[in-house]
Amino acid sequence: MFKTTALLLMGSAVIGGTLLAQTTANSYVPAPALAAAPGKIVVIAHRGEHLHHPENTLPAFQGAIDAGADYFELDVRTTSDGKFVIMHDSKLDRTTNGTGEVSKHTFDEIRALDAGAKFAPAFQGIRVPTLDEALDLAHGKINVYVDTKEAEPQQLVDTIVRHDMQDHVVIYGNPFFLYEVLKIRPSLRVMPEAYSPDICKFLDRGLHLQVIAFDANDFKDAVIDVAKQAHAQIFVDRLGEADKPESWQKAIEQGANGIQTNLPAELATYLRAHSLATH
Repeated sequence: MFKTTALLLMGSAVIGGTLLAQTTANSYVPAPALAAAPGKIVVIAHRGEHLHHPENTLPAFQGAIDAGADYFELDVRTTSDGKFVIMHDSKLDRTTNGTGEVSKHTFDEIRALDAGAKFAPAFQGIRVPTLDEALDLAHGKINVYVDTKEAEPQQLVDTIVRHDMQDHVVIYGNPFFLYEVLKIRPSLRVMPEAYSPDICKFLDRGLHLQVIAFDANDFKDAVIDVAKQAHAQIFVDRLGEADKPESWQKAIEQGANGIQTNLPAELATYLRAHSLATH
């Protein structure tokens, strides 16, 4: 996802100097833990519970809560007039009755679209949600994994704080973006992707890692060891063909603290059966 950016960071004087110098021990304030207790695994519902609901919609997020997930994951994009909406793709075409880039449409134009009918007729009339609506739904019920596709750091921080969700979100994104978030509010919990031991060490020096994201292909012992040495929580994707009990168990045995899944109810049931669930 951000491998090219991470490689650029390795050779960047900006990150090597400014980031490491400014994000100091004096400015760094750890966020309250959002991860599982020792011996427990958090369930992260990818785009909400989207097997039975349209992805990245309020029904999908409520479905994640009902499934027993600890987090729902969402994707933030910005409209042409600067509003945050929730959508994975850069274009409207796949999940709505609109066409073209999200960033080229106003909020009102996107809000007028149907985000449910393509999934199933029963969901006709569902709208593309805002980040405000998603955080409001989550408040007091579930944590939120915020995947920043297109977002302005100050606006994102302000939105999270306005909903009193600063202790209940983890922010995933480009390391440059995450650094800007930490400059604004050092206590927020940010999560870059690490795919090699060197990248993992580098990101820890710059971002004081509390949690690291891995996709299935990069979740290997050498980089896992570095993440553990950094005392970072480990969230790993288990999507598609990897989204099954034997793969979940392998991730747990390798040291995962959280698993992102398309099957939150099934994963929650599996974890409860093995005394690994958080609740």
